[in-house]
Amino acid sequence: MRKDEKHQSVNENSKDQQLEQFRSGHDGEAMTTNQGLRVSEDEHSLKAGVRGPTLMEDFHFREKMTHFDHERIPERVVHARGFAAHGHFQVYEPMAEYTKAGFLQDPSKTTPVFVRFSTVAGSRGSGDTVRDVRGFSTKFYTEEGNYDLVGNNIPVFFIQDAIKFPDLIHAVKPEPHNEIPQAQSAHDTFWDFIANNTESAHMIMWHISDRAIPRSFRMMEGFGVHTFRFVNEQGKARFIKFHWKPVLGVHSLVWDEAQKLAGKDPDFHRRDLFDAIEMGNFPEYELGVQMIDEEDEFKFDFDVLDPTKVWPEELVPVKIIGKMTLNQNVTNYFAETEQVAFHPGHVVPGIDFSNDPLLQGRLFSYTDTQLSRLGGPNFHEIPINRPVCPFHNNQRDGMHRMTIDRGQVAYHQNSMQNNDPKPVSASEGGYEHHQEKVEGRKVQARSDSFNDHYSQAILFWNSMSDVEKQHMIEAFSFELGKVKSKDVQQQVVEMLGNIDTFLAEQVAESLGAKKPTSKPAEVTMTSPALSQMNTAKLPNTRKVAILADNGFYGAEVSGLMDMLKKSGITAEIVSKQLGLIKGDDGTELEVQHTLLTGSSVLFDALYIAGGQQSVDSLKQKKEAVYFVDEAFSHLKAVGVGKEAAELLAAAGITPEDVPGVVVFENSKEVAGDSQKFIDAIAEHRHWNRMV
Repeated sequence: MRKDEKHQSVNENSKDQQLEQFRSGHDGEAMTTNQGLRVSEDEHSLKAGVRGPTLMEDFHFREKMTHFDHERIPERVVHARGFAAHGHFQVYEPMAEYTKAGFLQDPSKTTPVFVRFSTVAGSRGSGDTVRDVRGFSTKFYTEEGNYDLVGNNIPVFFIQDAIKFPDLIHAVKPEPHNEIPQAQSAHDTFWDFIANNTESAHMIMWHISDRAIPRSFRMMEGFGVHTFRFVNEQGKARFIKFHWKPVLGVHSLVWDEAQKLAGKDPDFHRRDLFDAIEMGNFPEYELGVQMIDEEDEFKFDFDVLDPTKVWPEELVPVKIIGKMTLNQNVTNYFAETEQVAFHPGHVVPGIDFSNDPLLQGRLFSYTDTQLSRLGGPNFHEIPINRPVCPFHNNQRDGMHRMTIDRGQVAYHQNSMQNNDPKPVSASEGGYEHHQEKVEGRKVQARSDSFNDHYSQAILFWNSMSDVEKQHMIEAFSFELGKVKSKDVQQQVVEMLGNIDTFLAEQVAESLGAKKPTSKPAEVTMTSPALSQMNTAKLPNTRKVAILADNGFYGAEVSGLMDMLKKSGITAEIVSKQLGLIKGDDGTELEVQHTLLTGSSVLFDALYIAGGQQSVDSLKQKKEAVYFVDEAFSHLKAVGVGKEAAELLAAAGITPEDVPGVVVFENSKEVAGDSQKFIDAIAEHRHWNRMV
């Protein structure tokens, strides 16, 4: 904390309190112009006679129309489609040994945060569930200023130097001659870029894996990607990488499900996050850091500054240091989610940069982007971007300036104002860059230590389970199957040959391409932390569809729903029509979805209620049979009342000894079977059905 000024105390609600002055519900208020003038008419413009021309003196019409004409700001070039939430962060223990960052010292204090999740390639109007990298950016409103941890759900990136970023994005965006395809990487220019820029080999393995189709923002890891530094009060620095670990574990959709969701509910991830927070199922993520002493910078077989490389957790463990909880939805999407401005250069004392060439370029690019998107240099004055601590400097004017600066002086080194505002020393809270000796010739080149493009791609492949490997083969086959150029297809097959011969040959066979002539290097190491099969498996916050109609067993369904609720699982009724359905014992249930408006892809699991009348009614609907078949084919847990096995049979499914299928034998004694079903839901998918 600076000694020369009093800082606002930061707590969980301080940012919300600051934003409250800008919020307005307008309920019961008189309509006014933006200048506060009360308006008497908002249906008809001012005219010369009832059928005459509109008059330019109608200032209300002109103001209203002008504002409408300018309601849209330029969308982000990348990360355009996003969704966000407020929350707070608490550190578990003082981190003074490693960093002097104030928000990482006191476990009793909470720091307000704002987190924006996003897809990278698509426009604002694209779908949530497309195959893509996801952005995971966090703004910490600390006492020392805003700190932005601007990351992704994948720990590496496609390129090593920021000068190639425009080329990468030009390649993955819709092709310029026809603006096709939207929010997809399955086209010629992207794969031509990958084949001819083999530093992308590691990242493309992540992109083609299940990590690129997450089940939820709540079940998605986050990474700072770049190498940063922690610096403590004594000036000792360590190289670090940031990790966000979701408490619910890391889980994904299956590809067929992701594609269908893009049509059934393109807002699937947005809705999931919003609804979870509204229901009190607050998403939680633990913050972890990997740390390498500066003297150990060169002890590994990878360059710690290379953004296309991970630090395997088995070599450099992740130290868990705190937890973030998202507990409040935004009040207004545009004002908060769309106008928030993140920047990796927004740091606080104790956090510094490395010479990662991709990071170095981003430190320029993000400011430049905000100037264009948000209309000038004062984007920090937009409420969602304002720090919770005071800010004072000699910057003035510019578009959208909100601060009314007092005084005659607006420059440093002055006597008229005693040099106020004045720089302060590090001991007073001033930021000082870590001193690092730098020398060398001015060159446009890359270190030889960045030249290994394949060993970590091989490490990633070796670390996948057989199921994940099969998904990757199918994903490569799908993506490259959309590529029209046979030459580009063959180039990618050759690139894959440097990673794994079986992978490359399987993809080549799918494409009708030649087998690769390239051979992979010998890499035997695996990293279990890279496989989603080794993640946490919890049932809470999952959604279950209960398929039922009139005549369902009331005791069975009521007992199951009670146990699901106790486990934090949401159950929703799907039936032939909306309204109420009545059970055999008079129990009435509200139907949330019909077979027309609902779909199995919107749920994590399915339960088919017992009761012969209910089952006979549903068997007559081909949509119900398809609902069951689809949930089963997507490897989800399926619970069935005794008679409901007939509906499984209608879908061609025999329930005996099928993984993840739980048959409820007694409609009135459901506790034991309900727990089996809950355990099956927690597994997320029953992959052994694929065998």
